Amino acid sequence: MQKHTDFSPIHTIFIPLVHDGPGESAIETAKHFDADIVLVGIVVVPEGQSLSVGAVSARALRKKLRDYGKDKKIISKTQVIVSHQPWGELSNLLKKEQPDVLFLEWDAHLNALSVTANEVLTNPPCDIALIRGKIVSQPKQILVPARGGPHAELALKVGLGLNPKGVTALHIRRTDDPMAGTDAPFIGLERVLRQMPEVKKQFEVTDEAAEFILQNSKDNDLIVLGTTTAQSLTSPASLGYVADRVLRESSSIVIAVKKASENQTIYDESAGVEAITILVDKWFGENTFEADEYKNLKDLVELKKQQNLTISLALPALNEEQTVGKVVRMMKKELMQKAPLLDEIVLIDSNSKDRTREIAKKEGIPVYIHQQILERLKPRRGKGEALWKSLLVTKGDIIVWIDTDIVNIHPRFVYGIIGPLLQNPQVQLVKGFYRRPLRVGEKMQAGGGGRVTELTARPLLNLFYPELSGVVQPLSGEYGGRRTALEKIPFFSGYGVETGLLIDIYDEYGIQGIAQVDLLERIHHNQALEALSKMSFAIIQAVLHKQEKRFGKAAVEEVNKSMKLIRYNANEGYSLDVEEIAERERPPMLEIPEYLEKFKRS
Repeated sequence: MQKHTDFSPIHTIFIPLVHDGPGESAIETAKHFDADIVLVGIVVVPEGQSLSVGAVSARALRKKLRDYGKDKKIISKTQVIVSHQPWGELSNLLKKEQPDVLFLEWDAHLNALSVTANEVLTNPPCDIALIRGKIVSQPKQILVPARGGPHAELALKVGLGLNPKGVTALHIRRTDDPMAGTDAPFIGLERVLRQMPEVKKQFEVTDEAAEFILQNSKDNDLIVLGTTTAQSLTSPASLGYVADRVLRESSSIVIAVKKASENQTIYDESAGVEAITILVDKWFGENTFEADEYKNLKDLVELKKQQNLTISLALPALNEEQTVGKVVRMMKKELMQKAPLLDEIVLIDSNSKDRTREIAKKEGIPVYIHQQILERLKPRRGKGEALWKSLLVTKGDIIVWIDTDIVNIHPRFVYGIIGPLLQNPQVQLVKGFYRRPLRVGEKMQAGGGGRVTELTARPLLNLFYPELSGVVQPLSGEYGGRRTALEKIPFFSGYGVETGLLIDIYDEYGIQGIAQVDLLERIHHNQALEALSKMSFAIIQAVLHKQEKRFGKAAVEEVNKSMKLIRYNANEGYSLDVEEIAERERPPMLEIPEYLEKFKRS
């Protein structure tokens, strides 16, 4: 199993260290997480005695806390709570500190704090993990029984946070489960698990869930499971029958978890949706890179040679005479002559009316007009049409596209895209993102994405494709992918091309097939508001098209594809200008005879 060195859904673990009591075992377990460990001291004074008698113990405990604080992972608070019943004060502190999870040693902490499990779990101040046993070495196999809902999501977070060699998500249903047909509580979590090939899935139907878990615990070092606050017949301080019995009888280490708030019932159909966060956080941590990671071009060239790959740079352009020459010169000099990273650079022009093509030809690269490629097909306007046809006129195993209007052009815009593709064969598409300084009045502002991204693309992706919500700039013009992936998917001809490619690569390869790279800052020419409005209209159509394919129901055919643009003239007042903006797809290149012949595809 891949070690999640960059992924830590749990960032802070809070542990009470009780004088002459529990805490040290929980600390050893917490050290296996990529998380900060926050310690607070607890001195419990027996009822009937003055709290002042705890001063000596508090002094000794503060010294121990300072010693622990020498560990870089441990944040020791010098604060020590001295109390007859410290759980109330500790709860208030937890509400203030808001850690990701509180670690308590099962039974030992509860007894020391004079609190029952039900008191702790009925209205927990934060997410809680009750630990029976101590994890000394990295677990090899972890079993996560997952019924669904928020506790199962937390159990999965804890299990993955331990960086084990293997994780098995065990989903158990009762034979008489009234929800067996829809299995609503598990829907969201299952959606996440499908995107985690390193997590083994096991499905069982049994009326003896606890017994089944205990039998399987023999093959696992650790069990992580969710709790309930339902009372059992066997314990006055119950976590629910299954958790109670597993904690008492399992031969493995056991961690029972409970989320701070439970806003959904166990059969709520939206239960498990929060689990998407696990997937997105994990992906963001593992698949987000910086261009500077790949500035050693010799290493990239060596990786390219080892994999016997060729790389093409295709430059889509429309009236970019002011910047296209510098873009071509820099890429040729830095990435072909100084370091043989690129095998070819081509310009895919959209019938520019300025000197764009003339300048590119003088720089010595092939120039194509996309309307003249595959002339048997009626040409369409749009950048997507140019990108689609670039597959036919390039030869590389990897194809990179960057816009030609970049003012602050730098080789990182290309090698940053190439790096993850050479480094990880699982990655099929790499999206660039950057700071985009925009002039607002007299000031320059830099945001995460452009106006269309933030007002249209990102809300739509969050709504329909939440797994893609971690993509910083889904509409960026700097991206690249493997030919074997790109030739299999359709291309929108217009503004929807980036959105469509992102969704189709996700549908085909999962979220792990996508990576993103920080290209630092990009300065370019800003578009007028009317152009952005057209772009938004096309992107909305593109997402609706993908929803049609997902659910097999027509939607876009039934909506209007003409856009009424509002005009204003001082003499004539307001008027409407109607423009058709129909976002249409080109088929996968693998369906085009000319492409099949050129690349000998059968």
